[in-house]
Amino acid sequence: MLVAALVGAIPAAAATTTAWATWQPLTGAGGAYTTTVQLAAQPAITATMTSDSRAGQVDVISGATNWLAQGTPVGAKYGSSINQSYVNLRPKADNAASPSTTTYSFANPTPASGWTFVLGDIDADSVRIQAVGANGQALTAAELGFQSGFNYCAPGVTGKPSCTGDAADVPTWDATTQTLTGNAAALDTSGAAAWFEPNVPITSLTFSFTRRSGFPVYQTWFASIARDITGVVTDDTAAPQPGATLTLTDANGDVVATTTSGADGSYSFPGVVATAGYTVRVTAPAGMIPEGATSAAVDLTTADGVADFTVRDIIPVAVSGRVVDNDGNPVPGATVTVDGVQTTTTDAQGNYLFDEVAVGPHTVVVTPPPGYSTTDPTEPLVVPPGSEVPITLADFVLAENPDLTGAVRANGAGVAGVAVTAVGPGGTTLTTVTGADGGYSFPRLPSGDYEITITTPDGYVATGATSQSEIVATADVADVDFELARLGGLSGVVRTDGGAPVAGVTITLTTDEGDQQLVTDADGAYGLGDLPPGTYTLTITAPAGSTIVGPSTLTVEVTAAGETFVDQDFTLAAIVVTPTDPPTTTPTPSTPPSTGGGRLPATGLGPETFTWAAVGGAVLALGAVLFLVSRRRSHRD
Repeated sequence: MLVAALVGAIPAAAATTTAWATWQPLTGAGGAYTTTVQLAAQPAITATMTSDSRAGQVDVISGATNWLAQGTPVGAKYGSSINQSYVNLRPKADNAASPSTTTYSFANPTPASGWTFVLGDIDADSVRIQAVGANGQALTAAELGFQSGFNYCAPGVTGKPSCTGDAADVPTWDATTQTLTGNAAALDTSGAAAWFEPNVPITSLTFSFTRRSGFPVYQTWFASIARDITGVVTDDTAAPQPGATLTLTDANGDVVATTTSGADGSYSFPGVVATAGYTVRVTAPAGMIPEGATSAAVDLTTADGVADFTVRDIIPVAVSGRVVDNDGNPVPGATVTVDGVQTTTTDAQGNYLFDEVAVGPHTVVVTPPPGYSTTDPTEPLVVPPGSEVPITLADFVLAENPDLTGAVRANGAGVAGVAVTAVGPGGTTLTTVTGADGGYSFPRLPSGDYEITITTPDGYVATGATSQSEIVATADVADVDFELARLGGLSGVVRTDGGAPVAGVTITLTTDEGDQQLVTDADGAYGLGDLPPGTYTLTITAPAGSTIVGPSTLTVEVTAAGETFVDQDFTLAAIVVTPTDPPTTTPTPSTPPSTGGGRLPATGLGPETFTWAAVGGAVLALGAVLFLVSRRRSHRD
């Protein structure tokens, strides 16, 4: 019989170990970085990271200069991260309209506990956190598991790095928007950080990092906690039994590890991520059968786990067999019954065993587990009288239901973390997310009509249908693909011809959909993100008293690659007004020319108005004007 599935009396720290994640070097360039990170070894928690962060101080960092000391809240639980690597990333562009998007796509859904992620240097910036669960749903703030903000540079933090920080300088968590925001003044400080412990399995984790001011760089750490599972296999006389096979599976149903009981009947699975949902199954040594349950649930959330098993000799006549798929692979979890009275399930190797079957004719029936079907689930059985020879039946062969697969791509590249939903017969709904290569799969589907739908992720726009109808019969359905286009962006600065930024300048963005007005900020900058593919024309309107130097119109073409066009700059110059001298009046002689008297055509003045005194007055007036103009120019110079 099963002695203990979990012993709570073992102290939580008895065999607890912690580990900080290991990173592969970044590949790619600004706007398109990628790497892989391993959070834990058993079960392996790995993720592929993609980021459109700009370049500059972006890399995997050794942890020798900045780290999370044991005196921080996260360090108290996971230990110091000194000399443990983390990653530095930045926004897509250094303005408030161009956040970077960084997505971690996990190879398998994460455990529901036993690991953490930490965001550091959140001071003059903010980061929005989004995650997708194992069934495709968006995680709530409560499920993200915000623990606290802290400052790893603050005085009094035991073992802190040599940086200087303020204990009061910690980021603020807004659960409504799931956004972590730095200090209210948006000052570029040091050490502001926060840590999270998700409490449900997730398949992807996304950080949208936005600059508020300064030269923003943020840090990301991952860590995990592991504990041990141990046990003993004995026979019904309490004697230890070596040679029993123990198989450990996680909450996803994946095999984590396999081991064999030793000479003293003991076994162990050391260093397993500290979460719930594990199952230990026993396969008895040859000639024996488990006494009672063949499996035990183990929860490592708060303590080490213990699962003991008892086996005994088979009493003839035993009836055994295997359940396999079309390729001969074992099918665990199939239900096998004899005459509807005796029932068991196949183990990890697809084996089943009845150690006491009465003499006479019987019918053995196999009920396939989810994802399999059979056209002939029965097998006749006759136990002869007086026999001591175990009976082995022919293999039951089950057909594996077909898979439906496809991919979500943008500009020829796979898009990770996209939620895909399949609604099948009877309204049954299945969900998954695309992997690092953009591929997705719905394995072993029952036959019927399915509607496959994607949820367009942030930063993309669909270029075709977002839903497709498919029929699943007996063969795999492949290439159920969807196309997206990345959203682009543009930004620039308006400066004077002397290089000074100009605020409040209107830039008109013209598209096929109409015009949009952009206005430069205090730094002379403007920008716009989330632009679908298309042609965009930027036209500057010169403010009063200025003129445009160089082109007044720029045109960019955003393709499905989602380009971000920076340095779309304009230059203005002040209009210089040159003072105008007063008109000069030509004196007219008082005596008309020999042609006779009358008004002079050049001046319009009659002879009676022209005098040398008038000429003198005009000269004095002109001199006064020239003197004033000279004084004004001298003052300006």
